[in-house]
Amino acid sequence: MGGVRALAVSFVAPGPCGVAVRDRLKHLTARDERVLRAVGAHQGALASGDLRARCADGLGHGAKTWASRKRELTALSSSRIAGAITKATHDQWALARRCQAAHIQNLAAGIKTLRHRLSLPIGQPGTKRAAGGYRSKSEWFCKSRRLAMLEARHTAAVADWQAGRVRVVRGGKRLLNTRHHLAEAELTEDEWRQRWEAERWFIAADGESGKRFGNETIRVTPDGEVSIKLPAPLAHLANARHGRYVLSSPVAFAHRGAEWADRIAANRAVAYRIHLDTERGRWYLTASWQRPAVQMIPLETARARGMIGVDTNADHFAAYRLDRHGNPVGEPHRFGYDLSGTAGHRDAQIRHALTRLISWAVRVGVAAIGIEDLDFTAEKTREKHGRRKRFRQLISGMPTGKLKARLVSMAAEQGLAVVAVDPAYTSLWGAQHWQKPLTTAHRTMSRHDAAGIAIGRRALGHPIRRRTAPPPHDRSDRVGHRTVQAGPGTRGREGTRPPTTDRPPEGPSPSGKRKREPSASNTVRDAPSTQQWAHDSLMRTG
Repeated sequence: MGGVRALAVSFVAPGPCGVAVRDRLKHLTARDERVLRAVGAHQGALASGDLRARCADGLGHGAKTWASRKRELTALSSSRIAGAITKATHDQWALARRCQAAHIQNLAAGIKTLRHRLSLPIGQPGTKRAAGGYRSKSEWFCKSRRLAMLEARHTAAVADWQAGRVRVVRGGKRLLNTRHHLAEAELTEDEWRQRWEAERWFIAADGESGKRFGNETIRVTPDGEVSIKLPAPLAHLANARHGRYVLSSPVAFAHRGAEWADRIAANRAVAYRIHLDTERGRWYLTASWQRPAVQMIPLETARARGMIGVDTNADHFAAYRLDRHGNPVGEPHRFGYDLSGTAGHRDAQIRHALTRLISWAVRVGVAAIGIEDLDFTAEKTREKHGRRKRFRQLISGMPTGKLKARLVSMAAEQGLAVVAVDPAYTSLWGAQHWQKPLTTAHRTMSRHDAAGIAIGRRALGHPIRRRTAPPPHDRSDRVGHRTVQAGPGTRGREGTRPPTTDRPPEGPSPSGKRKREPSASNTVRDAPSTQQWAHDSLMRTG
């Protein structure tokens, strides 16, 4: 086992801590849409100015500067709207800060790889652990220029990090760059402008426990009536008392509607967000709230009723059920999905595949699902994989982070635990120890199916190998039998057999001589006759 890296310990993934549901605002009047657009544009401009002020503060930000920004926004809107804007601004700045740190780490990893390969002679082959030298002088020269470019980017990024500078685009950098490629995006300038303005609007409010229906700014009654507290400059647009505007479209949350109704009936905090889907021309209301932390079950409890090992691939989940001893049960299952197309299509495909997987897990009665703790953040750079562009595209298209989050949240609703395991060598060892033994005339085992068994066994705490090494002597009874996974009370397990009571034990007698029953002869001629023959009077001889 030399050269094998240490494996991380398996653990039960923590459950979700929040819930979000969405419903469409149907049958809005022209006046309703005008008011929503006006509120979104006004509060979006305030959010843009607050984000600019937060980025200017940099590392000098503190409670005093936060309070000062909130007082300035309160004069232009309200205290609750100002609080929601400043909180969203702070979260956006913190997210940009984390992305900046990840970018610096990626640059440092690429620089390290380039320096190593440039230091090797041209044409030197690589090993399993590290890449070799470049193939030609031309490639070496191009990579040396790329090294200089990455070093310059790394220096600039580190300087920004130390100074607390971040670069954030309200509305999204991708949508901003689409403005220069309208033909490729099949958009007109007016269509792009509508999307850009809609993404920069801000119609959201955080919930407040103890307030009426859990939110004073955007209020939704149990009957589904939606009303908005208008900012001070737009108070003249109100159609209800206290500067509120009531929409003509009621909402009814079909998903988790009972849970949402219980929260607002108890005046518990619920956050709301209203946004426009410009592609469909539809308005949506999203409600979200926090849930008490789900109590994670112990790892041993999750293993008690077996496990389903799941191998994540580019186009399907390969799943295999195992009992608590690590033995495969039944046939392999595969749940396919298609990750091509838009982000919404990919998300729906992953969601449908996970729904089928969890439904099967509930039917068979297991308590947990084992999955690899995948993270391709540092594995998809071209410095690491070189010309393997298709492989980089493959691992870049696998939504590992979103997959884990969705699986944990969906499994928690069905009472299932998710056990995350180290992904090292699961495909290699699974194919080596399980693919061939389980392949029959009626069952075709793929490498991915075998990897699912390996993942499940690692989640159960068993080694991936089917058995331990054979005894060192020529006879197993000299040093004992192979070790097995089954417990001592399991019937039919492999192990030493107790001696029977009707035959004397083998071994030396008290006199020093070995007493042993005569063994059966290897030939028919020497075998003692144990059959009793009887004469039949009806038989005749001729």
